[in-house]
Amino acid sequence: MQRATHLFSPQQRQQIADAVTAAESQTSCEIVPVVATQSGRYDRAEDMVGLWLAVIAAITVWLVFPRTANEHGDWSGLSFDLGLVLLVVSIVAAFLIGALAGSQIGWLRRLFTPRQQMQEEVNARARAIFFDQRIHHTSGATGLLIYVSLYEHQAVVLGDQEILDKVGQSVLDQLCAQLTTALKQSSPTEALQTVITEAGKHLSGPLPRAADDVNELADALVLLD
Repeated sequence: MQRATHLFSPQQRQQIADAVTAAESQTSCEIVPVVATQSGRYDRAEDMVGLWLAVIAAITVWLVFPRTANEHGDWSGLSFDLGLVLLVVSIVAAFLIGALAGSQIGWLRRLFTPRQQMQEEVNARARAIFFDQRIHHTSGATGLLIYVSLYEHQAVVLGDQEILDKVGQSVLDQLCAQLTTALKQSSPTEALQTVITEAGKHLSGPLPRAADDVNELADALVLLD
């Protein structure tokens, strides 16, 4: 799994920070880009992978190792006790291996995780970060969160009340669509620079930067593993 802290070089982080500084020179909004490794734990996927592997192991043991025949004088196959022990051990071992694989292999976990669940986890994490990073606490209620979750391949753009009042949710949705498109077509650094620049342009009209504007939040890329 690609970790957020390993994805950007110091130079790329500085490029994104410079884009934030340039965008905020046009608007009173506080723009905070955040990239997270993942937004949810997705334990259900681990259990599902373990369960399917356990079923496969049980079927394999049943087919490969024959049971003792009922006919007298036949010693082929396993005894009932030994067969039962082998079956139980194989099921438990397969479940543990499957659960471990489900926790470590990204594409396998995504295969067993509903897309709707990932969307809900990303939205919930974005809202939590909106408060944890104090984006909601700017004096003018002009905080803007640009959130990217790598594992889910999803992004969210959240604006504080003043931004919603002045530009509307449709503009934020448009910025989010531009971000997801850019993430498909270019590097994460270029995608973030593009959407930050676009955000500055959209916000500069309804929320221009005042002469006495104070920079309340650091102009920096926040990385969360």
